[in-house]
Amino acid sequence: MTNDVTCCTKKSRGRPKTFDRDAALDKAMTLFWQHGYEATSLADLVEATGAKAPTLYAEFTNKEGLFRAVLDRYIARFAVRHDAQLLCEDKPLEQALRDYFTSVATCFTSKDTPAGCFLINTSATLAASSDEIAQTIKSRHALQEKTLVQFLQQRQARGEIPASRDVHALAQFLSCILQGMSVSAREGACVEKLLQITTTTLRLWPELLKS
Repeated sequence: MTNDVTCCTKKSRGRPKTFDRDAALDKAMTLFWQHGYEATSLADLVEATGAKAPTLYAEFTNKEGLFRAVLDRYIARFAVRHDAQLLCEDKPLEQALRDYFTSVATCFTSKDTPAGCFLINTSATLAASSDEIAQTIKSRHALQEKTLVQFLQQRQARGEIPASRDVHALAQFLSCILQGMSVSAREGACVEKLLQITTTTLRLWPELLKS
């Protein structure tokens, strides 16, 4: 009797591991960020996350579903943090821009994540067959420019930007600078180099405000 109880007790100790969704998303994010959507295979994702393929399918349906979940995770972890620096109404306009660009530059060059912007890196390597993913990335990337427009409109209403100035054009310019910073980081630029670009951009700001 005692031996039977002991045997059953030993067998019951082997509980299956609990699936850590956030940890899996972070590991998958690193792969997509580094290699892009197309080049990242399901086998790569299984190896990186430590989850079995049936587990990933049950949670995300397929690779596209996993990527969309990763995209949401990226927005929550990084984009929201950057936007908080920009949309702080207590800061003067140029300080808010500087803090926003600094936050982005630090992210682009962090040793904890692949270099550059996740959205730009993944969109640059998409094949024509991935049109739905491309449209999803494009719509998410457009939110960055939309946030800049929102910020500039608020500051224009406060009188920090002339009423005659086209804030959409300003937002497009700033967005292009950010995209260039991502490419530079991907090619090995350090955070100091990106901050120099930020400083140059802000030196031009008074001229950009002229009609």
